[in-house]
Amino acid sequence: MASNLAPKFVKVPTFSGLRTKNFATEAPDISILVPVMNEAGNIRPLIDEICLAFAGRHFEIIYIDDASDDATAKELRVALGDVPQLRVLRHSKRAGQSAAIRSGLLQSNGTLIGVLDGDGQNVPKDFAALEDAVIDASADGAMVMAVGIRQRRNDSPIRLLASFVARWVRASLLGDGHPDSGCGIKILPRDLFMQLPFFNHMHRFMPSLVRRHGGVVLGVPVAHRSRIAGSSKYGILDRLLVGVSDVLGVIWLLRRAPIPGCIHELTVPTQTRRRKIKRVRQNGSKRATKVASKSIRDVEQ
Repeated sequence: MASNLAPKFVKVPTFSGLRTKNFATEAPDISILVPVMNEAGNIRPLIDEICLAFAGRHFEIIYIDDASDDATAKELRVALGDVPQLRVLRHSKRAGQSAAIRSGLLQSNGTLIGVLDGDGQNVPKDFAALEDAVIDASADGAMVMAVGIRQRRNDSPIRLLASFVARWVRASLLGDGHPDSGCGIKILPRDLFMQLPFFNHMHRFMPSLVRRHGGVVLGVPVAHRSRIAGSSKYGILDRLLVGVSDVLGVIWLLRRAPIPGCIHELTVPTQTRRRKIKRVRQNGSKRATKVASKSIRDVEQ
């Protein structure tokens, strides 16, 4: 019975790279993944903002076109000729936002992964605060993801109500205390992202999945704005109905979470370390001999 609650795993469709780039031999500091579907009019403004936010850095931008049927692909082709950091992947069949993010992740080269919705409502300059939060909290080796918390959301009342209900459901059933799990801007290490279970709609539950894996989730205030063009691709009712089955599947995953604790690789001591250990042992033996001799003298007296 429990197995029926498992989330549906999806097969990612084949995709083609509109252009393969090799603009540097070393890995970029960060890869920004931007999933899009029918976002014509929002493409170039957002790309320019991302480039401005990371000016002077070694970065890559990976747009994943989820089989758009508007002018999205055309606008991305034009941008490819102007932006050397840009890479574009295109699904041959529509698979959803989580599958698009996964396709970009598998092709990414950055040590850190930034995720950004392609509708332009999140502000790329907020990546700086998210990255600082991840770096500061990772100093002791912790696995950390920083997620935006949208301030003064520019959404309709019905959408805000739907978000409130979804947040209540996640908090009640999953123990997800993050106040804005649905925020589209986030940063986490690629190694951590690759270890998360993949399934359809998993991007909505990333805070719970990161905690399931022993990671830390930080909330960072970010800006939010209205769309420049287009409209949301998700209906309110559809999102709520699909969300119920997703929550049941995530509950199934959380109950079966592996908890290995901290993992350390054992290594063979170097010659220098061996000599130090030997000296410590010798010194310890000398001290022990002195203490024993003193104790014998005390008894004899």
